[in-house]
Parts: sequence; C-alpha cells; structure tokens
Amino acid sequence: QVQLVESGGGLVQAGDSLRLSCAASGRTFSNLDMGWFRQAPGKEREFVAAITWIAGNTYMTDSVKGRFTISRDNAKNTLYLQMSDLKPEDTAIYSCAARTTRLPLTNRLAYGYWGQGTQVTVSS
Repeated sequence: QVQLVESGGGLVQAGDSLRLSCAASGRTFSNLDMGWFRQAPGKEREFVAAITWIAGNTYMTDSVKGRFTISRDNAKNTLYLQMSDLKPEDTAIYSCAARTTRLPLTNRLAYGYWGQGTQVTVSS
C-alpha cells in the first residue's frame, strides 16, 4: 500500500512558476516508478511526466518539455514537479501516482496508487 499526498498548487499568473510536491508513505518509495498526471475541467486525465526508480530516467509530454521538470528525493520519499513559464492551458488538477503494472509510463492505467490531487490555476 502506498499513500500519496500532493501539495504546492495554487493560483498564479501566466509566466509564473510553481513547484508541486508529492509525499509518499507506505511501500518503499525508492523502488517505484512515479508519475504526474493532470485533469482539466471537461477533459480526460492526461500524462504530464514520469520518472523511473532505476537511473531516474524522466519522460515528459511534449506540451511541457522545456518548462516542467520532474525529480525525486528518495531520502525524503518525495516526488516533485517544477513548473515554469506556466500557461492558462496548464490549469488542471495535478495528481501524482505510483506505477504498479508493466504498462507504459504514459498510460494512466499503469498506476495503481494515486494522490488526491492539487489544483493549479493559471490566469492570463
């Protein structure tokens, strides 16, 4: 069992930065591939970024490449999403998740544990 709690969301203006955190407890965090997903109103949940537990390889969706960075601190059992140059289209509920299957990292069905989400709102 893994418990995930996100924090760091808020209301910002376009061009601002935010750092989301995801605190994990329960199962060994360092052995888990982790991901960030987001869901905007009226849209399906979409992949944002992922990081593997081996080598810390990272994967980003095209729309955030160059603006967002995913990282992890295994000593603190914490996952991060550093977001810069935020745009109104980044407005969504952001959730972290722990991968529990062999499905691709970009597939939300690969993840069996989810946090409750944190709201990010970007005004123009």
